[in-house]
Amino acid sequence: MPQPPSLTISRGYGPGAIGRIAELHAVSYARLAGFGLAFESLVAREVAAFCETLEARGDGLWLARQDGRIEGCIAIQRADEARAHLRWFLVSEALRGRGTGRALLGEALAFCRAGAIRRLDLWTFAGLDAARWLYEEAGFRLVEQQSGARWGATVTEQRFELRLGPGTP
Repeated sequence: MPQPPSLTISRGYGPGAIGRIAELHAVSYARLAGFGLAFESLVAREVAAFCETLEARGDGLWLARQDGRIEGCIAIQRADEARAHLRWFLVSEALRGRGTGRALLGEALAFCRAGAIRRLDLWTFAGLDAARWLYEEAGFRLVEQQSGARWGATVTEQRFELRLGPGTP
């Protein structure tokens, strides 16, 4: 399905981004997995700390907006010169199934390749099938799986990894 004409993807922090990213995550994951206050607080704190050092660390944040409202996000947080973590990847129900997730992931991966990131990983949990499909389509592989409750409810936590380097698409 084509993107709505009013959709824009921008790089970097924008007013309201921290609160909206926390809201998108809290609402989506409360419904999907029963996450609550502990999860929303964690996301808000971590996104705020990330945004405070975003430019200085050379990290990346992309926001998808429809009619000016943030409806999707993705971030790349460097672990060191050659490794990074993909974080806070989410698209609102209003834009799911329209290619917004693929576009956000494409921006993040292009950033990693341009910045000489050689390994990218992410933590998620089982049951997020559309996101997993996008990850695997991009070349991510499931490398670790365990039961855990770090986000406020017991889920099967999963770590995916993508190796980037010369000759990778």
